[in-house]
Amino acid sequence: MHEQWMAKHGRIYKSSTGKEHRLKIFAENLDFIRSFNNNGTRSYKLAINRFADMTNEEFKAFRTGFSKTSEAPDNSSFRYSNVTDVPPSMDWRSKGAVTPIKNQGGCGSCWAFAAVAAIEGIIQIKENILVSLSEQEILACDQGNNGCAGGFAYEAFKYVLDNGGLSTEDDYPYEKANGTCKTVKGGEGGSNYKAKINGRERVPANNESELVKAVVNQPVVFAIDSTGRNFQFYAGGIFTGGCGTVLDHEVTAVGYGEDEYGTKGAFG
Repeated sequence: MHEQWMAKHGRIYKSSTGKEHRLKIFAENLDFIRSFNNNGTRSYKLAINRFADMTNEEFKAFRTGFSKTSEAPDNSSFRYSNVTDVPPSMDWRSKGAVTPIKNQGGCGSCWAFAAVAAIEGIIQIKENILVSLSEQEILACDQGNNGCAGGFAYEAFKYVLDNGGLSTEDDYPYEKANGTCKTVKGGEGGSNYKAKINGRERVPANNESELVKAVVNQPVVFAIDSTGRNFQFYAGGIFTGGCGTVLDHEVTAVGYGEDEYGTKGAFG
């Protein structure tokens, strides 16, 4: 299985000792996944994925990145507080407001990806245009965050506001590294399109009903605890366990609903 996994993911080890070490980790993770899935009462499943030869400590170190670089103030008012039409489910993917899945790689840039996904969603909702936007521009140019060392989507929104917009992915492609901030001039292959936003706002803390009101209207960024092995190997279903309070990863909620057993959850 390890050989097949290596071939599928293009994994090559520098030495036989290194391969033996990774095989041991792979086997331990496989045992954990099988044990979890054999418990038929779970609302979600785990599976071998590209992180299968990594310890949970390694996964946490390279695949997260949420770090508060400022405090998001509480709002004097919440724009969706009076929303009353809340359907039992919502999925912005089916409404064409979510771009294909992206990969942050070994860079702690989740905060930039979360912010960009939210902006892509609101641009599509308001302008009826779905365009993949640049995480790299935020990563390289946003001085309020720390690049691959971590950041905060709330500050990323401030960069987009101050910058007068955000470039497209095609004009400013992702490098999986901090890179050097550059001016996008468009030209051949470039569009010079900039996605503009006119504000940022915090959903009232610890208030699920208000969060639902927000997600009904647009994708919303939120932070989660992704420290557990369950999250590392999550493969589908409503994630209901192994989640603590050490917030280390920012994601974007693009909907919500419930499964056939009545378990409620958000789509991210």
